[in-house]
Amino acid sequence: MSQRPMVVGSKPKNIQSSAWRLFRYLGKNRTLLIVVLGFTVITTLCALYGSYAIKPIVQLVEDAFLGKISNSNAFQSIVSLLAFLAFVYIVEVILTYVSARLMILVSQRTVKDIRSDLFEKVMHMPIAYHDQYQHGELMSRFTNDIDLVSEALNMSAVSIVSNVLSLFGTVLLMFLLSPVLAGITCVILPLLSLLSNKIVRYSRRYSKKQQVSLGILNGNIEEAIEGQSVLQLFNHEQTSFEEFSTLNHNYKKNAQKAQIASGIMFPLMANLNNINYAIMGTVGGALILNGWMSVANLSSFVLLTKTLGRPINEISMQFTTLQSALASAERLFEVLDWPDEAVSPDEMTLETVAGDVRFDDVYFGYDPEVPVLRGVDFEALSGKKIAFVGSTGAGKTTITNLITRFYDIQKGDILIDDHSLFAINRFSLRKHIAMVLQDTHLFSGTVMDNIRYGNLEASDEACIEAATLANAHSFIEKLEHGYQTMISGDGSELSAGQRQLLNIARASIANPEILILDEATSSIDTRTERLIEKGMDRLMEGRTTFVIAHRLSTVRNADMILVIEHGQIIERGNHDELLELGGRYASLYLGQSKLD
Repeated sequence: MSQRPMVVGSKPKNIQSSAWRLFRYLGKNRTLLIVVLGFTVITTLCALYGSYAIKPIVQLVEDAFLGKISNSNAFQSIVSLLAFLAFVYIVEVILTYVSARLMILVSQRTVKDIRSDLFEKVMHMPIAYHDQYQHGELMSRFTNDIDLVSEALNMSAVSIVSNVLSLFGTVLLMFLLSPVLAGITCVILPLLSLLSNKIVRYSRRYSKKQQVSLGILNGNIEEAIEGQSVLQLFNHEQTSFEEFSTLNHNYKKNAQKAQIASGIMFPLMANLNNINYAIMGTVGGALILNGWMSVANLSSFVLLTKTLGRPINEISMQFTTLQSALASAERLFEVLDWPDEAVSPDEMTLETVAGDVRFDDVYFGYDPEVPVLRGVDFEALSGKKIAFVGSTGAGKTTITNLITRFYDIQKGDILIDDHSLFAINRFSLRKHIAMVLQDTHLFSGTVMDNIRYGNLEASDEACIEAATLANAHSFIEKLEHGYQTMISGDGSELSAGQRQLLNIARASIANPEILILDEATSSIDTRTERLIEKGMDRLMEGRTTFVIAHRLSTVRNADMILVIEHGQIIERGNHDELLELGGRYASLYLGQSKLD
């Protein structure tokens, strides 16, 4: 199956759709959002007033200097203005803090809802999804993508609103103070922004090259250290050093350019802004000398000019973050939109199962254009043991995956107790099936918890009985805390054989009518294999059992052995009949016997 590469922070394909769906999640906290937006408007107005407030103060100083008002009156008015300005700043600080806390609450609630929906979705996804996506990529959606969305909701969303309001408010005030200077500013600032963006893109390009070359260099170093014995064995030390030197030089070159670009950007932008201030001061001075502008208006205008660049830069930066967040949201919604396993209200629910299983001319391929099974026909009667043997990739495990209805076939039919599999609710079907696989998976918790996973309603006594049947009771009792011993998710505290015995006990507590054993002993030593086989023999009693095994000695007592090659059954019969036939099975069995 093809694997899709993981891409985090790329551009979203459909910005409107992703943004709308994200807003729907945010809409669950509509009241808090309205409060946050209200506080944002107030804090933006406070910040604008702080830049504008210099005008009346300078005007009072100018009036006192010209003798229009007394110094004492001017002083009292200035003190009053400063007190009010301090009050405005205090309000701004408090509301900024409160709105930030509220937005964090909103964003975390939203991310919690998305994460819950995502996890619930994954739990109900068909196995086909996991064939197309790597588990690492799926995990990246729970971590990287959700983190980017959370960051954008925490900071970018409110910041963009605040900076847009600040930008329009600043421009409006500038035109009120001096239309001439505002017009000049509207010409100069786009040029400065264009130059700034070019510098940023140049710096970003070389920063990316620096990171890529650093990753390649580190990979080379790690590979050389891990493979040092091989390098020395074949006398490739010098070759390895020359390769390292080339990569090291390439990294130095890219790092040098990136740091030069980064180092020159800030002083260059600062000087460009100083040039802008100088132009404003020169033109403003000329306007004052001609009586077209007051000193107070110029003072306030210059301060507004200084603050005008901040919202422009912030919007540019936050837009990039928001774009990455929307791309991540799109990836999350892509998972949420994946169709669940199909369930029809017309499907029947299996209350009891005898265990008769029949394949009728079954064709199947994970890709419908590439068949894996072709015309598979067989019948497994209740309580019988059916074994599948054949080369790797022949289709053995695929057959068992179809019995559990992890996949739906393209042609033919599969019947359970004469009921078509596709007329049966797949979830009720799986309640009657248990699997013991080669790769056991245990969950974090106690030994008892892991056995009870097969039937969550089972009592402790029933779990102990299942462990005894699986031949696991004796080793469990020797553990430090017996059945209450804590084990990790991978069961690293236990041997491979002990993990498999717990797996058998878990299948036993489920009390299934149909049992599937897929290479259950392939990675176990011979002594442990005998112990596990005893447990499996007890488990198989009275159940329809399907066994996949490469070790043909484990399937000798099967009621029927099906030899599968290239998705077709080429031989069938019991052990003696197939040996007498002298075909593929006989060849495989005799070959293994000689090796043993």
